[in-house]
Amino acid sequence: MAEKAEKKGNFFVKAGKNISKFFRDTKGEVKKMVWPTPQSVFKNTGVVLATIVVIGLFVFGLDALLVNLLGLIMNVAK
Repeated sequence: MAEKAEKKGNFFVKAGKNISKFFRDTKGEVKKMVWPTPQSVFKNTGVVLATIVVIGLFVFGLDALLVNLLGLIMNVAK
């Protein structure tokens, strides 16, 4: 019975091994990452900004249209 307890190890030994395995695996995964080039980052940033402007203009136009329609409805209701 004592041999089983020695073989399993205590909680702190298991936790230490698991934590060290986690950091080893994390380091290996970080090495596999491929970072984008600065040119692709700037290109993608431009695409995102252009998309934000287009959607913003669409929402602005839709808001203006709905405000005008609501104004017409309110004037007719008087």
